[in-house]
This record gives sequence, structure tokens and C-alpha cells, in this order.
Amino acid sequence: MTVVMEKPWVAIQRNPRSGSGRRRRELVELCCALRRHSIVPRIFRDRDELDVRVGEPVSRQNLLAVVAAGGDGTVVDVVNRHPEVPIAVLPLGTENLLARFLCLPQEGKGLGELIAQGCTRKIDVGRADGQLFTLVASAGFDAFVAHELDRVRSGHITHLSYVQPIWTALRRYKHPALNVYLDDNPDPIRGVEVMVSNLPAYGMGLKVGQTAREDDGRFVVTVLQRGSAFQMIRYSIKLWRGTHEQAGDVQVVRARRVRIVPVEPDQGTVPFQVDGDPAGEVPVELECLPGALRVFVPGE
Repeated sequence: MTVVMEKPWVAIQRNPRSGSGRRRRELVELCCALRRHSIVPRIFRDRDELDVRVGEPVSRQNLLAVVAAGGDGTVVDVVNRHPEVPIAVLPLGTENLLARFLCLPQEGKGLGELIAQGCTRKIDVGRADGQLFTLVASAGFDAFVAHELDRVRSGHITHLSYVQPIWTALRRYKHPALNVYLDDNPDPIRGVEVMVSNLPAYGMGLKVGQTAREDDGRFVVTVLQRGSAFQMIRYSIKLWRGTHEQAGDVQVVRARRVRIVPVEPDQGTVPFQVDGDPAGEVPVELECLPGALRVFVPGE
């Protein structure tokens, strides 16, 4: 039996791999805040159930937002399933990069008040072979780390969860060469690590894409050109300090479209990731979609 939402309502996608404790309290506070404004909250742990409810034409008429209650992985999952619906973020993950960039409240009560105020803004979104992302997509070493983390993870991720995947990548990743084609330029940039930033937000405090803007219709593309465990550590230090653009073996450019292909495919596969989640391998084509996503933000 279909439940018709006659009042304004909000669909809340909870990450089923998140824990309890604070995360549960914040969900309760979010629901209470919404109810105080006569907005009906509906929490979904099952993605398919949320998709069915959001897809019902009658229910959709009064839908205010889909809330991604989790980390950046939950956000990108919701964005890919419902890019046409305004998105709000309840930051319950490890990094919460999008929420931090948008200056969103960390508490459920504050997010409920923000949704009730109804202030939204359009931001650019990246698309990589049909998959949307809000923050950054990359090919190479850090994508290998993302794939390895996904393979070994269980439950909620912490910063310590990255130690083993990073150590494995330093020992095992071979750094195959990549060609990076930008817009209509036929001459590629050669490198071993490519980071395509839609927003100036990256994990571990690294200043990747630090000049990216959310509303200019372009990526900031960072290409690291030397491959070894030592070079990855060296690059990480420079990225953390924000001095990487001064290095002669780092190229930082802007582009609306990016194509990444392996120089010699028989040298091994090159992993690819979007917003911290595995997304297959290169070759891959990316494009920036100007103003394609509406997000809730604090009012002026």
C-alpha cells in the first residue's frame, strides 16, 4: 500500500554501515527538528525502498530534500541516485568534506533548522563515464588505496583504517604511466597520478585542487609525474604543505573535460576512484556539469 505524503517531507538515507552512539542521536535530533516545523522525516536504511518512495509522483510533489546521513561515500551514492532532488548532508562520516566545504552544521538539530529555512545553492558536479562526483576523482596511487580500503573495510571508517591500505599501496603499486588529455588539446600531459578536483576539498588535510571553485564549470587537474614509493611520500608532504604547484614534476591545470588513458595497457591496470569510493579502472572520460546539483546551505 502506497503511503501518500500530504505534508512536506524529507527522505533520510542512513548509511547501513554506520554505527550507533552519536550517529543515532543526531538522526533523532534531525527528525525532532523537522517535526517542529511540520516536516515529516522518513529514515531509510534500504536504498531500494527510498528509491521507490522518492520515485512515486504523488510523494515526490511534497519532497523537500534527500538527506545523506553518513560520510562522503553516502553523499555521492545519493547524488548518483537522485541528482534532480535537492541534497542535504548530515555529516556522520570520517572526513565529511562536502559538509565542511558547505559550512553545514555538524548536529542533526542544526541541519533540521537549515532545511526548514529552505536556503539552497547550485554547485558544479563532475561526471566520470556516467558516474557523478562532488569532490574529486583520481587515477593512480590514491585510487589504489581506495580500492584496497574497500576490500578490507568492515563497519565505520576511521583515519586509522587507511594505514594498512596506504602501506600496501607503497609496497605493491607499480605506478603505470598515464596520458591526460584536456578539453580539445591533442597533446597529453604524461604522469602516474591524476587528481581531478571539482571542489577544493580532499582528505587527510592534503591541499589537492585548492584553487577549485564550485561554480566555474571547470576542474582543477593535478598531475604527478614521477612514480615510486619515495615520490608518493614526497608528493604527499608537498600536497599537505600546499607547495606542490612549485614542483617541476607537478602539473596543475584547469579543464572542462578530461580523458585519462594508460600509456601502455599491458603494464597493468590503473585503478580509478570518485569521492573516495572505487570506480573501476582507466581509461575514463570526465566532464564538469555546471550548476547540476542543488544543495542546502546556511542562509545569509
